Amino acid sequence: MHIAMDAMGGDSAPVEVVAGAIQAVRKTEDLHITLVGDEDQVRSTLVDFLSNLAPEDRDLLESRLNILHAPHVIGMDESPVESLRRSPDSSIARAVSLVRTGDAHAVVTAGNTGAAVAATHQALGRIKGIRRPGIAVLLPTRSDHPAVVIDVGATVKCQPIHLCHFGIMGNAFARTVLNIDTPRVGLLNIGEEDEKGNELVRRTHELFKEYNLNFLGNIEGQDIFQGKCDVVVCEGFVGNVVLKVTEGMAEFVTHFVAKTMAGDDSPTGQRLMEQLQGKTDFSSYGGAILLGVNGICIIGHGRSGRNALANAIILAAKYTEARVTDRIIEGLKSTSTRNSPEALSR
Repeated sequence: MHIAMDAMGGDSAPVEVVAGAIQAVRKTEDLHITLVGDEDQVRSTLVDFLSNLAPEDRDLLESRLNILHAPHVIGMDESPVESLRRSPDSSIARAVSLVRTGDAHAVVTAGNTGAAVAATHQALGRIKGIRRPGIAVLLPTRSDHPAVVIDVGATVKCQPIHLCHFGIMGNAFARTVLNIDTPRVGLLNIGEEDEKGNELVRRTHELFKEYNLNFLGNIEGQDIFQGKCDVVVCEGFVGNVVLKVTEGMAEFVTHFVAKTMAGDDSPTGQRLMEQLQGKTDFSSYGGAILLGVNGICIIGHGRSGRNALANAIILAAKYTEARVTDRIIEGLKSTSTRNSPEALSR
């Protein structure tokens, strides 16, 4: 398995990216990573880490970690499309190109989300029948498995057909990754009633009825964590707000409980904190997958540390082995009432 890593993406790049790559290689057999970025910076960082290891460990890591020079970086505050046009040799563009040429199976980045979406879209193209890609993230619920929320930031100006595509892709993802036979799909709204919401959501609600999905109808924000449905569909603007609010609340709850339980060294107290941190720590999930493109792209949080980035790399390998993209293509055929991907594009 070969993963292309945007070594310059993220608030703490390239140090945390290189450290995350080393962790991932140590945890996973037959995993090879190409670190794409400024060669001098990446190599210097890698040498610093490897110099503290035993010779046999150093030799193993050096054989599974490569460096590909990319002289430019697209900053978090830059316009994605303009920056890609101006810097075709940026770290994210060159990392995605490795997937396009078949030199890597997947790409991982914690850099500019818009640039990652645009670069992947341009280089790999969309799955036939899908008009817009969507970022799918897993959020914890009361049930035995998380909920798939799509889209959390790839497409902010949506049409009803785009949201339906998100539901179809989320459905295929839930079946493939979460092993749910018949995922329940819900449309995020301000109320459960059919007539609630803006025009986009009302029209989407009606369109969803045309597809062979287990569509529950509208759900509200609190229903996500209750585990009422397995796939939550929303436009990227709304989904990104949901994601950021969730992250902020998780950090607040963890901090509050830790402060309240300060000095509690009992096994029960320690177990509670471990379970809470495991449920709310975004680094344990690693990153979110961009669905709808012809390849695997994992997008991590900009402030991801080495643990989160290592998990993102392992996630990319897992999704590649699960043939997530192929399963979504299969899902297009099975969920259309006309059994034709082209029919979904109307």
